[in-house]
Amino acid sequence: MSTERKLWLWLGSLLTVTFAVLLWQGTEVHRQAPPIPERVVDAQGAVVYTGEDIQLGRQAWQSIGGQQLGSIWGHGALVAPDWSADWLHREAVAMLEQLARQEHGVAFDALDAQTQAALKARVLPELRTNTWNAETGDITLSVLRAAAVREVAAHYVSVFGNDPATAELRKAYAMRENTMPDPANRQAMTAFFWWTSWAAAAERPGKEMSYTQNWPYEPLAGNSPTSSNFIWTMFSILFMIAGIGLLGWHYAVWHGKEATLVPPKADPLKGLVVTPSMRATAKYFWIVLALFLVQIALGATTAHYQVEGQELYGLTLADYLPYSLTRSWHTQLAVLWIATAWLGTGLFIGPAISGHEPKFQRLGVNILFVCLLVIVVGAFAGQWFAVMQKMGLANNFWFGHQGWEYVDIGRFWQLFLFVGLMLWLTLVGRALWPALKRRDEMSSIVGLLFLSVVAIGLLYGAGLMWGEHTHISMAEYWRWWVVHLWVEGFFEVFAVAVISFLFVKLGLVRGKTATVNVLFATFVFMAGGVLGMFHHLYFAGATTGVLALGASFSALEVVPLALIGLEAYETWSHSQSTPWMQRYRWPIMFFLAVSFWNLVGAGLFGFLINTPLALYYMQGLNLTPLHGHTALFGVYGMLGIGLMLYCLRLMKPDVKWNEGLLRGAFWSMNIGLALMALLTLLPMGVLQLEAAFEHGYWYARSAEFMTRPIIHLLVWMRVPGDTVFAAGALLLSWFTLRLWIGAKKESAGPA
Repeated sequence: MSTERKLWLWLGSLLTVTFAVLLWQGTEVHRQAPPIPERVVDAQGAVVYTGEDIQLGRQAWQSIGGQQLGSIWGHGALVAPDWSADWLHREAVAMLEQLARQEHGVAFDALDAQTQAALKARVLPELRTNTWNAETGDITLSVLRAAAVREVAAHYVSVFGNDPATAELRKAYAMRENTMPDPANRQAMTAFFWWTSWAAAAERPGKEMSYTQNWPYEPLAGNSPTSSNFIWTMFSILFMIAGIGLLGWHYAVWHGKEATLVPPKADPLKGLVVTPSMRATAKYFWIVLALFLVQIALGATTAHYQVEGQELYGLTLADYLPYSLTRSWHTQLAVLWIATAWLGTGLFIGPAISGHEPKFQRLGVNILFVCLLVIVVGAFAGQWFAVMQKMGLANNFWFGHQGWEYVDIGRFWQLFLFVGLMLWLTLVGRALWPALKRRDEMSSIVGLLFLSVVAIGLLYGAGLMWGEHTHISMAEYWRWWVVHLWVEGFFEVFAVAVISFLFVKLGLVRGKTATVNVLFATFVFMAGGVLGMFHHLYFAGATTGVLALGASFSALEVVPLALIGLEAYETWSHSQSTPWMQRYRWPIMFFLAVSFWNLVGAGLFGFLINTPLALYYMQGLNLTPLHGHTALFGVYGMLGIGLMLYCLRLMKPDVKWNEGLLRGAFWSMNIGLALMALLTLLPMGVLQLEAAFEHGYWYARSAEFMTRPIIHLLVWMRVPGDTVFAAGALLLSWFTLRLWIGAKKESAGPA
């Protein structure tokens, strides 16, 4: 059996097993998710909350942006508090204050340490004891705790309204005045916040840990890392070391066995016939750059809200574009412009690979483009109406803001986008079909490319698996199918296949060699990538099994990065192999940047946070967006730009490129991203981590901490990096525009 065939069998077996485990654990998440009670009552039988209150409160929370305004269980925005952690701490403090004043007549802080310790010991079982009755569906609270719940609820009702007493908090939290105008919705939202905090402290039946694996760290509630956090952190490091060792052995045994390939004397792609549908993809790349520029502007605005709260240099912008909205658009545009670059690449490369232009292909490309524009405009308009509370809860889920980070758009627009992806799959698939039927050395690469296109089209459907009232643990489970498997998984397989195909067509790599390398790389990546998704779910109401699998396999995601330097060197070598390769210098330079940021952003900063013990303290602190920014843009954004430039090079083969503009764009974006990471996100995250260790997670996210002068200074330090980065994006846009306006022809040469 050939090596190629073996790799296909291994890859098929791997995907079958890993997705089976993924689905099995999904059933476990569903079965063991924190229960939503029918009623929450006090010891005297008075109803505090109902299950309907909790569900309505969640709807209300989602309508104002949900995870884009503060976070729940560590998932969401970083400026406002984590509402679960904040509520848990406030509730514990409220009970301590009640006891201190009732029994000692003074505030809790006025008591001596021994008396304080005694009161803390009495409050602890109030939070840890799980009083949920499976038969009645009730959760029973003591009179003491019920009074504390009502006190904290009154505070949140004030914060989300326009009470002058909490105006400074709203500013610190970057909330607009009267964030939620309806008093009934505000009151219901407190029920949802309380339930998430209850699940964070109440022990699972038969376990000495809460439903969220004792997250967040909160000494007053007895929340500290479980033994599983320590055990699986240790094993994850061992798995990573073992994986790196095995990969190194494989590379040493198999690499460099074949003779060096002599590159062609001229560019084999110079004479590529650009079909009408391929030319029609140009507008996709124009919209990529437009969305990219808007995303940068929204990112700068969102970051600035952290220092001025409701204003932008004196303008009360929150009245028109509140923080939760600018952040919604910023995060979604990041995915949209990167995905659009890759979608455009797929539509361009399909006919290029097969040499076949299917009937009505150009029409399909144009229709899909219009659909994408309608989706962006419609979805973003719906979110504005939702966040500004002009839509109402009845329509919010379908046309407004779902409240889930990265998949915020209303369900109607989700369905529309899924239909668009099915159209894209059809267009690319039928263009590739003639190449799929050929039996040559490129068959496997084309087959893998086709399968990744199918996976990209279908996997977005995971975002349709939850409903308006689906349990939050299950909604998180399916959400990460989209964010992790769709964006981080099969899009990368697609990109690797495209790049390998291009290098083969350029005569720089043998087809057989490229095929084996691509299949092996896909196998190695998927070995950790599929089940590594679980590291996002450690503290989302899942079980220890999810923690164990997530820790083990997310560690394996780091393994391929061990050889990133060799991969980068080979890529650079291709660019130096022959004079005519200078035509492709800048696409290759962006691929080199992908290698660098893969090592730094995905590797170093990713592994910094993704072991259970590390993430226990770091989830939702600025070390999370440190990884997010450097990985999402550094890897996937740079990859999207590199693929776009390759397509533009082939689309405009005779146009002379402005090397100065591309050089400036490349270095500005890389330097800007590095400055953003090193001057702001990393030091701020370290300071937050120290605060979490010393005082509890709630404090690291509190207004008291986040309004300290040092934090504001670090936020202002984003300005140099953001400015340099934005300059790079403008240079790239100007370069692209010049390809169509005022372009000069290349002089005749060896290419």
